[in-house]
Amino acid sequence: MLDPISIDMSSLNVATLIPMGIILFGALTILVIDLVTDKLSKSFYVMVSELFVLLALGAALGFNGASRGMFDVMLIDGISMLGQAIILIASALFIPLALSSRRFHEFSYPEFFALFLFMIAGFQFMVTSDNLILIFIGLETASLALYTLIAMHNRDRSFEAAIKYFTMGAMAAGFFVFGSMILYALTGSVEIHKIAASLELKHYQPISAVLLAVIFMIGAIGFKLSMVPFQTWVPDVYEGASAALAGYMSIVPKIAGFIVAMRLFEFMIHAQIPWVQDLLWWVAVLTMTLTNIMALAQESVKRMLAYSSISHAGFAMSAILIGTTQSNSALFLYWILFTFTNLGAFTMLWVSRHKASEKLHGTRFDHPYEKFSGMIKIMPVNAVIMAIFILSLAGVPPFSLFWGKLYLMSSAVNAGFVSLAVIMGINSAISVYYYLKLIVYMFLYEPKTNDGTIYMKNASTTLKTIIGLAAFATLFAIFMTGSLLDTITKYVSASGY
Repeated sequence: MLDPISIDMSSLNVATLIPMGIILFGALTILVIDLVTDKLSKSFYVMVSELFVLLALGAALGFNGASRGMFDVMLIDGISMLGQAIILIASALFIPLALSSRRFHEFSYPEFFALFLFMIAGFQFMVTSDNLILIFIGLETASLALYTLIAMHNRDRSFEAAIKYFTMGAMAAGFFVFGSMILYALTGSVEIHKIAASLELKHYQPISAVLLAVIFMIGAIGFKLSMVPFQTWVPDVYEGASAALAGYMSIVPKIAGFIVAMRLFEFMIHAQIPWVQDLLWWVAVLTMTLTNIMALAQESVKRMLAYSSISHAGFAMSAILIGTTQSNSALFLYWILFTFTNLGAFTMLWVSRHKASEKLHGTRFDHPYEKFSGMIKIMPVNAVIMAIFILSLAGVPPFSLFWGKLYLMSSAVNAGFVSLAVIMGINSAISVYYYLKLIVYMFLYEPKTNDGTIYMKNASTTLKTIIGLAAFATLFAIFMTGSLLDTITKYVSASGY
């Protein structure tokens, strides 16, 4: 008779699951409440969702136990804590936007908030594990929920966007599975730290199989990060989603992808495998350059911001190529500053949304440049706030992203990637043109119409608070960047990156 298997519960370190458990419990709670009664307003679900997100944020930042748990599947280190912090803070900023307007009916469905929480949990699992199977489960959980959230916007373009996203996501999932299968066949493990040790012992042989696995993984993660040539879905999907959700999509899925890429590729970078460095170099450079050029030709501010967010992802991807503690710290600093700036910019598109834009401006886009003509004369405060976000995205000092770009470029120079730093500087200069184009429309052009309904004059207190917080962080980042970078560096160094 076989002896019973005994499991020491203390060795499981169940505490590693608490932040994700809180989010999942919140999602299930919303579904149960909806089954019991359908008479509760969206304000209730907003408050419930916000409560669980803030509780999860406290649990994530307050974790002080062993780094591994659940049979070593979970990994709570400094990198995962930073990733969870960005995911949960961005989510906490997004959820109250549901109170800002009654125009978007998806916010009236409790299922929207449940799906949103399931999506957050999926991203959390991606950043809190180096097990390829759990990363894949988190990726698919988040992606399937996000497809549905986009489709719930309930426009023809929303359905089209969701289908495009689903199709490309299915291909990326296939890439991830094939890459994981090859790595498992080579090493006998699906845990990244064991894969790294095994490949190092085998001196990364056979080289053709390792190369194929890396290509598949770059394809899978490149889709999530919208790297060239996997970026084609981004403008159409962002156009079909609501402006606020598009802003959220430009931030949270990408930080999860960056952390997976950091864990997966940096041990190869440290092993100085030339072809891995070459592949990532070309991916990063082409992403930041080609999408910058594409942004120049856009007639829609929303599509311009979509392409610019891809270019910013190329900047951040450079940090993984560099692979030093300084570059990884710069990546997190860059993305924290980008979170406030880009979510603020997309939220301002939300403020200026107008259903009659096609009739007013003769374009199929909701946010053509012409709609912002003379905004300074119609809504001067809105124009100034939007200008702050745009100047920050352009990297103009003293606004927040200037410091993110500065630290990232300095990490490239210090690591010997001088040519990469030069390319980053050139791309920053290129981006100034299309960012300033919007400012020219807002401040120098005459208004196309005097109808104040183009802009949401009576924005809710919640919306004003979110925009004000984002603008404050963007404008006064110079006073907090140093201490923030020190904190980030401490977490990154403790994780061994």
